[in-house]
Amino acid sequence: MDRPELPLAQLHAFVVLAEELHFGHAAARLGIAQPPLSQQIRRLEDKVGHALFTREPGRVALTGAGRELLPAARRAFTDLADGLAAARAVGSGRTGRLRIGFAASLALTVLPGLLRGFRERFPGVRLDIREMTTAPQIAALRDKAIDVGLLREPPADDADGAGLAFRTVLTEPFVAVLPSAHPLAALRTVRLVRLADEPFVLLPRDAGPRLHDQIIGLCEAAGFTPRVTQRAVEWQTACALVETGLGVCLAPASIRRIRLKGVAFRAIEPNARTRVAVGWRADDPSPLVAHLLETVGRDPDSAR
Repeated sequence: MDRPELPLAQLHAFVVLAEELHFGHAAARLGIAQPPLSQQIRRLEDKVGHALFTREPGRVALTGAGRELLPAARRAFTDLADGLAAARAVGSGRTGRLRIGFAASLALTVLPGLLRGFRERFPGVRLDIREMTTAPQIAALRDKAIDVGLLREPPADDADGAGLAFRTVLTEPFVAVLPSAHPLAALRTVRLVRLADEPFVLLPRDAGPRLHDQIIGLCEAAGFTPRVTQRAVEWQTACALVETGLGVCLAPASIRRIRLKGVAFRAIEPNARTRVAVGWRADDPSPLVAHLLETVGRDPDSAR
């Protein structure tokens, strides 16, 4: 059997009259005249099929049907108020879920401060943090699998970056990563040309095409093409391979925060820097994304 639909205006009038038990007082509270209030109550009674109030001169009282309906009507308005509050919170970006992709090495730099600052401002937002290299982050942004990415060397404004927007968070220099026993580790600064005969550990190009090509380009500008003998998706792994003596590599300077006894980090000449950016879908109106971008702008470390 189909249930009758009860308009909210009629339920509201019923609850107020049940609380006031006086048509004049209830009408004043609702901001309407008494005749429209009486019409609302009668329409509701028609839908219920029973009288909800007894009406006697100078006295209004709930019937048994009215007493049964009142708790449910109050719950309905409480649930509606809670739902409206929850919708406003999500709509304003004070609650909800924000999915963030990040390059592993950024856990050593911008990520902790960014997340801490965001959580302080928006403690009701649930953060879903996913470790991903740059290329998978680009794909995940396009596929709407993540909302924001923190990545190195984002695509240029061409087909690779179509539909996405990027903002630089920080830049940092490259360093040479050497076994601590390597002769070049005795120097404060290593000229890139002196690495020409060394085996290299390099990330796969499909993990971060622009960063990969930047490293290759630095070597070629120094007069040689690096002889890549090992591949590592993450910088921590690359450093571990260097520690075992399997090669050398060029890495972002923040990698120096990894404490490996058998590895030396040295400045390079000529100096070169790598860019860290935050990325998002340009057509994403989410207030959560906007709040994260504001937090990036507030972070003093992002200007480094």
